[in-house]
Formats: sequence, structure tokens, C-alpha cells
Amino acid sequence: MPRPLIARIDGHALRHNLAAARARAGRRRIWAVAKANAYGHGLERAVRAFAEADGLGLLELDEAQRARALGWSKPILLLEGVFAPRELDEAARLSLTCVVHCFEQIEMIERRSDRAPLAVYLKLDSGMNRLGFAPEDAAAARERLQAAAGVQVTALMSHLANADRRRTTACSVQEQRRLFAQLGRGAQLDTSLCNSAALFLHPDLGDQWVRPGVALYGASPATSASAEALGLRPAMALNSELIAVRTVQAGGRVGYGSRWVAAQSTRVGIVACGYADGYPRSAPDGTPIWVAGRRAPLAGRVSMDMLSVDLTGIDDARIGSPVQLWGEHVGIDEVARHSERLSYELMCGLNPRVHVSDAD
Repeated sequence: MPRPLIARIDGHALRHNLAAARARAGRRRIWAVAKANAYGHGLERAVRAFAEADGLGLLELDEAQRARALGWSKPILLLEGVFAPRELDEAARLSLTCVVHCFEQIEMIERRSDRAPLAVYLKLDSGMNRLGFAPEDAAAARERLQAAAGVQVTALMSHLANADRRRTTACSVQEQRRLFAQLGRGAQLDTSLCNSAALFLHPDLGDQWVRPGVALYGASPATSASAEALGLRPAMALNSELIAVRTVQAGGRVGYGSRWVAAQSTRVGIVACGYADGYPRSAPDGTPIWVAGRRAPLAGRVSMDMLSVDLTGIDDARIGSPVQLWGEHVGIDEVARHSERLSYELMCGLNPRVHVSDAD
């Protein structure tokens, strides 16, 4: 029999979360961000589930090629633009919109021999200091792009550093918004500023295109609100089974480093899931795991292929009993919080050896 660990993806939840984002966006259009294999959920599933979005946000040209091959005919935004001049012709052929964030990309565009129409988003740095043109370079970048043959600058965009916090003293949402508005004054172009956190916590930023990502997959983009409170549903459930049950006598220790110590005679279950599958090794004792219909605490350090749970009070748990590592019974945000990780990391970090299937 195959190893019982499986990730199930709920397409209904993906569609529900897109609808929740749409309700927040109002009349604004939505780039459904599906980079990193749709945050581990599968690009093909995202193409199906996000059919009502106005466009897809992807990272690389090969992702865009796959999306087009899967039948996606709406706009596609390459969030970091092209990485080499040879990609520009294919981007134009596929009718992609390319983010331009540096002068080197402008030079690639100016030197291209094929002057086929190419839509671009001009990315401005409004304070995150990652990608985007510095304020003093923004006007020159826009002028050069608008003068380039075949190029249509369709929007200005920026990225928010602290949208997941309702209040912050450094690089606040409102500070970035003001700078972004100042840089775009007089451009008469669409704008795109909101990520998931901004869309749900700071919805009135005046942009025309929003870019929700993690919220579409059912995790909270905010430090101050749960996914459930934001009306989101988990789209990924990581399920397994108990593969062994043993009794550990009082004083007995479990796992590498002998970290967990039985306070009394305790039934301990061994779960087919470990850090090589993507479960966080940093998870401490007590991290919740759903076993046979009830929550049980992690007991001991996570191993490469296994982890252990304290089955106290779950007397009917036995080999083959169902286990959920995260999903509808244990939120992925909760596991991430216990492990001092991000839900994004857990979603994207599933090992390819974990079988992924549709829940619906």
C-alpha cells in the first residue's frame, strides 16, 4: 500500500476565497496571484478555480506558457518581468504583461528587434527597497518606456511592506500610498498596490488592480485577524494516518534529543509525516494535530519521515486512524504560528514526494 500522506486541494474553497476577495475589491479588477505552483496548490487547479479573476499573476515565463497551454486566455502579469532579452519575444507572442522594475530591463526592451506590441507595468519603489524604480528615477523610467517602440505602459505598481499590520511606525501603508500617489501624479495610468493584506485590512487605497495571493488559498494575510474572521476557507488539507501506537511509561522519552518526557504512562501515536514532507521541524511540543476526530499535541521533535503525538484522551486511536496536520480541523496559520514560520512557507514547502489530489 502507498504511504498514507496526501495533500487534498479543495477547488470549492479556492473559488470561495476568490469571491471573498472580489467582495472586498468592489469594482477593482483582480490579479489572482498563482506563482510558486499556485502556492503549492497546483497551477492547473488555479487556472480552473480562478476563472472569474480578471488576470493571473505569475513569476516566470514557463508558468505563463503552462497557463496559456491550459486554456487561460485572460491577461497574465509576470510579477518580476523578464530575466533575459530572449524572453521578450515570447512574452509578446503570449500577450503577457511584463513588470519592469530596473533600467536593465528597459535596455532589454529598447534593444529588442521584434517590435511586436508589449504591455508593461512600471514598478516603483515606495519604501520596501526591494524591486522598483527609486523615486528620483521614476519619471525617467516612465519616459523611456513610453518612447520605446511597441511598448504600452498600462499601469504603475508598487508593493507594500507592512500591510499585514493595522498600525506600524515604520514604512506604513499610508506613507507608501502617499509616495506612490506622488510618483504617479499626472501619469493617467491604472495603478496596482493592494496585496492580500492590504485588500482585507486597508481596502481603500484607490488602486484599479489588486493582487491577492495567500488569501486565495485560505490563509490569513494579517497578524491581527484569523482566516475564518476574514471569511476565508482552507484550500489545502494535509492528511495522513497513524502507522504505530505504543505506550511510553512515566519518565520515558520520545524522539531525537529526548525532548518530550512522559509525565505518566502515555499512549503515543506515530504519524506518517516528517520534515522531509514539508512539516516544520521547528514545531514545538504541543503543536496541535487532529487525530481520529480530536486534537492531540505533538510529542517530541519532528523526524524526517515521522512525528509523534500524545494520544491521551483519544482511547480509540489505533493504527490507520485518520490524522490531519493542517486543514479545516487545524488551521495552517496555527501550525505556522506555533512553529515560528509563515503559512506561505508551509504551503509552498510541500515535498514533491507528497501526493496531491483534488478534494472535489
